[in-house]
Amino acid sequence: MSVPHLVTALTGPILDLERKILAAQPEIEHWFRNQWQELTPPFYGSVDLRNAGYKLAPVDMNLFPGGFNNLNPEFHPLAVQAAMGALEDLCPSARRLLLIPENHTRNTFYLQNVAALVRILRQSGLAVRLGSLNPDIIEPTTLDLPDGHKLTLEPLERHGDRLTLPGFDPCVVLLNNDLSGGIPPILQNLEQQVLPPLRAGWSTRRKTNHFAAYDHVASEFARLIGIDPWVINPYFDHVDGLDFHQRDGEDRLAASVDAMLARIRRKYAEHGIDHEPFVIVKANAGTYGMGVMSVKSADEVRGLNRKQRNKMSVVKEGLEVHDVIVQEGVPTFEHIDDAVAEPVVYMLDRFVIGGFYRVHTGRGPEENLNAPGMHFAPLAFATPCTTPDCDGAPDSEPNRFYAYGVVARLALLAAAHELEPVAQEVALAV
Repeated sequence: MSVPHLVTALTGPILDLERKILAAQPEIEHWFRNQWQELTPPFYGSVDLRNAGYKLAPVDMNLFPGGFNNLNPEFHPLAVQAAMGALEDLCPSARRLLLIPENHTRNTFYLQNVAALVRILRQSGLAVRLGSLNPDIIEPTTLDLPDGHKLTLEPLERHGDRLTLPGFDPCVVLLNNDLSGGIPPILQNLEQQVLPPLRAGWSTRRKTNHFAAYDHVASEFARLIGIDPWVINPYFDHVDGLDFHQRDGEDRLAASVDAMLARIRRKYAEHGIDHEPFVIVKANAGTYGMGVMSVKSADEVRGLNRKQRNKMSVVKEGLEVHDVIVQEGVPTFEHIDDAVAEPVVYMLDRFVIGGFYRVHTGRGPEENLNAPGMHFAPLAFATPCTTPDCDGAPDSEPNRFYAYGVVARLALLAAAHELEPVAQEVALAV
């Protein structure tokens, strides 16, 4: 698959950014190696990127990725190798792994993701079984997948401080469940290593903490290659104490949106960008594209109708939203077959293992694409994102994707900072 069509002429800052990233490739890789000597990468993650033609930035970082089935199957060996490396670092004696998925039993897209993840883990040399937190799973339950494969979910058992299944005592527990509804007692105070750590779940994690960590990472990287950090970093603000139903905090949210739009306008003027700024307001915890709205003026958050307030007030697991991130809107000017698209980059350990394009025929370049009606272009990354063509044009296929891989790894570094136990304690204290 070729590089997706960009509506904007790629002659501005992104081409310059790609050129600088290519020129500094040895320094960049050396810098990453040094960073990972100090930090432990999350076991896995996926990053939503936006390429605006003048800016290439992450807009979300998922620590419980759910789209392994959308990756290019040619790079399956890369994923297996990365999983082996991660396990050697985190749990070298691991032989048996217990994978805990989300509670979905009818979402076949998600279940195919679980099956793809199981294949990667088994081929990395582990015995893998699936333990479910779903209270409806009271005996081993086999689910049929559309591609002919099957998955067997089993009810979790706990003996002392170990999670087990009948005849299976795992060395490590891997979560593919983001704990939006809280940390169940059965997972607390386990003797086994739990990956990612429980504090990575949405019951404790906050997007504003992630982007605060990303601020530091992006600034350091920008100094390394000589760019304005804004080119890879969306502005953000934090507003809490909200009640969308009662309209509590509405004026503070409107003031934050107003200030953010003014900041973006100043930056657009500085860079000569002719585009109307917009802001994304989204729940500070949670996933699946819930609790998200795109606005171009403060008045839009003051005058929400009942349907809009309902949409913003509740996210996955029925959790109420009282806390939002106000984020600079980064439009996407990438199109596949006349549909708006955004790249999603997947990483396992500290390695990029591929990615795909999230595509939505019914949404515009300024809207959230993680919404019903989206589909995926799974072969988008035709070459690994870690192998640039240093003699090729900056916007050639391997070099565009190398730049994507670099920015995604910056977000992964930020997640590693975010998950450091000391960082978590400071964040929670604040």
